[in-house]
Amino acid sequence: MAASAKKAFALRLDPALFAAIERMAAAELRSANAEIEVLLREALARRGVSVKPPTPARRGRPAKEN
Repeated sequence: MAASAKKAFALRLDPALFAAIERMAAAELRSANAEIEVLLREALARRGVSVKPPTPARRGRPAKEN
């Protein structure tokens, strides 16, 4: 299995803030981690910082080689 291309780091949040993020994530059918990423991207966009969109995960079987 390939290593993740995402950067992992520890993030300390106030429990009430994390609970609010979890509620938002559940409403959007996302994980709390994905919701934090969406919120950060939105905040950066509002400040005029452009970040290239993430590449979607490859799913399914690899194509057969001839």
